Amino acid sequence: MRIIIVGGGIGGLALAAGLRRQGFDAAVLEKDIDPAVTGGYHITLDGPAQSALRELVEPEIFERVLASASALRLREPDVFWDRRGRLLGHGPDLSDDPSVDIDRITLRLLLAEAAGDSLHLGRTVSRVGRTEEGRPEATLDDGSSTAGDLLVGADGVHSLVARHLAGAPTSRPAGIVGFSGRTSAHDLSPGEQVRLGPRSGLAIGPRGAALYVGFLDPAGNAVLDAPGLRASVTTGPTYIWGAMFPESSRTSLLRGETGAALRDALLARYRQQGWSEPSLEVIARAEENSVAAFRFNAASTRARDLAPWPAGPMTALGDAVHATPPTAGMGAGVAIRDAAGLVSHLCDVRSATTTLSVAVSRFEAEMRLRGGVMLTLAMKTVRLILATDTRLGAAVTGAALPALAAVRRIRH
Repeated sequence: MRIIIVGGGIGGLALAAGLRRQGFDAAVLEKDIDPAVTGGYHITLDGPAQSALRELVEPEIFERVLASASALRLREPDVFWDRRGRLLGHGPDLSDDPSVDIDRITLRLLLAEAAGDSLHLGRTVSRVGRTEEGRPEATLDDGSSTAGDLLVGADGVHSLVARHLAGAPTSRPAGIVGFSGRTSAHDLSPGEQVRLGPRSGLAIGPRGAALYVGFLDPAGNAVLDAPGLRASVTTGPTYIWGAMFPESSRTSLLRGETGAALRDALLARYRQQGWSEPSLEVIARAEENSVAAFRFNAASTRARDLAPWPAGPMTALGDAVHATPPTAGMGAGVAIRDAAGLVSHLCDVRSATTTLSVAVSRFEAEMRLRGGVMLTLAMKTVRLILATDTRLGAAVTGAALPALAAVRRIRH
């Protein structure tokens, strides 16, 4: 059985690694020429995602993932602030949490290694369809084509494959534009190092402005104490942050900026909305070349709306089906679980216990449920942020959060 995978992001590479490990003939067609060219937040892998990854990659690759990851159980509980940096509350205790955080770049590079020679870089797919014999086929922008027994779209939010199958886009803008960057903890003032601490946090202000600050330390908070196996591009305590503003013509102008210009524009926007200087230091001292913009896209939270096509020799997974805003922090983990599920069902086909059509149908049914749960979780935070962008929401946020912070100070 030959499987063509369109897209070499986390889900596509995880699928390729699993297929290769099980002896399938797989080919990944990826437009990037370097798997290190990727951005966004760090990735959280919960227990189920780690179990799926363990099935997909060789043990030595999985050990390198753990050696390059930061353990949530070694972090302090997450925190919530207002726009002035005043503490509003804490998240749950993480001491028993099995989840890990890892750089997206690091994970993609390790998965690319696991995919081996099944990964073909610099190959842009321009069209998908069927051969005269009915086999799924991918046509590249150079005019060449390749066919297989199964074609899988792992080509992200704007998936060519999923759009072909569904006859329409499978996600839409969620109403928020995000801007991400990286800041070394050592570049912050002593006061901010203490306030932020070894934990992640979220600050919310009026008019849909929010700032997520994620803590990552694969060296100090290593899951597996094996420096010789560590492959992380993050070498010390680092805050990987995400600025968020509602979609608007004004926000769209920010998307045209990059680097230092974008960083300065973000700072100006927050200052105009009354954010305090200390709370903006993590942006002000960011690595210039790390600052970039991206739009939040989301699929439907209703499982029945996901993968709305009849099962056949062409399918999709990950963000191509259940595009998830980063507000849940689990999108990549769910894509890995999708990949493991598909590999398992394809093994049933090879052992002749089921047909390809039935295997794909079962895989898609499981994926719909998995994607719907994660989307529901992610969209709760998106809706909370957008609720502050109304006249009432802005008034409540501007008055209630300082009062909440004051009450907390009195009680503690």
